[in-house]
Amino acid sequence: MNRRNLLTQACAMAAMPMTVLPGAALAQSLKAEYRMSSVLPPAFAWGRASELWSKLIKDNSGGRINSKVYPGASLVQGDATRELTGIRQGSIDLICGAPGNWSGSARELGCFSLPFLFPDHKALDAVLQNKAFMAQYFDAVRKAGAEPLAVGETGFRQLCNSKLPIKTVADLRGLKLRIVPSPMMSDVFTELGANPTVMSWADTQPALSSGAVDGCENPMELFFAAKMQTLGQKYVTRWNYMNEILLFAVSREAWDSWSPADQKAVRDAAQDAAKANITEVRKFYSEDLTKAKEIGVEVHVPNSTDLATFQTATRRSYAKWKAQINPTLVSAIEQIVESSRKA
Repeated sequence: MNRRNLLTQACAMAAMPMTVLPGAALAQSLKAEYRMSSVLPPAFAWGRASELWSKLIKDNSGGRINSKVYPGASLVQGDATRELTGIRQGSIDLICGAPGNWSGSARELGCFSLPFLFPDHKALDAVLQNKAFMAQYFDAVRKAGAEPLAVGETGFRQLCNSKLPIKTVADLRGLKLRIVPSPMMSDVFTELGANPTVMSWADTQPALSSGAVDGCENPMELFFAAKMQTLGQKYVTRWNYMNEILLFAVSREAWDSWSPADQKAVRDAAQDAAKANITEVRKFYSEDLTKAKEIGVEVHVPNSTDLATFQTATRRSYAKWKAQINPTLVSAIEQIVESSRKA
């Protein structure tokens, strides 16, 4: 082929409309693997939500988008507080996590973590179903560097320990409790008179077994899955002091690289996984008192008067962190919760 023919062919190809070019050109923008971060493995509801989302992404995209779940926050060396940084820097593409863990770098995202904010699921649902508020919250997530797709829940967190039934604030005095790395949570439990100790989940089980810590706070689903009664955890206080959301989100880089059809596939997958997560977590909640009794764990359920004393004891911490998180955002939650009590 002479030079003139080569030039003619090159010009013809350049003039071709994009619609006739092979689909491989678009496929090149897709990664072979999108990395998803999760704190917990599939033995727990949180981990199963991550795995389900990953599976549904593949199904919805016809196998074009493949993701792999990395549990234990292993993409950030087990430090869940760095997951949002990983999203921003590109080491994490998708995340199924608790935003309270990232409040050190994006405090607004920790607004669901304030103590005794949600008395029950009715109050939480009122907030999650409030379109105006959730649009505000999702805007905060976008500002922090990720695209939010759906919200599930991690479950109401309860208190367990090996020493005594916790019925009053005085019972917490000096108790060594494992907490997640959250300055707000540290303030809350210090104000309650306990001795909070920051520790990863991987280190918590041996610490409970050895007596290095007396107890911890977690959803009961995690208590049963980890068989914490075998680690000396004999007493549980079902006080519903927090119910952190489970956020399904994608890095801006990954999100912006996908076509609208691929974005819809991933969003639909996240929303379906979130619905399944909420159903599973609430089933555990409805059964936890019976299950605890069956395995010989003593559960104390505070009445409204006793619960009010715990709330009063955390008032200073609540006010401090409300001011630091975003007073407007937290006040909006409070108003929705208050309205739900009257409905």
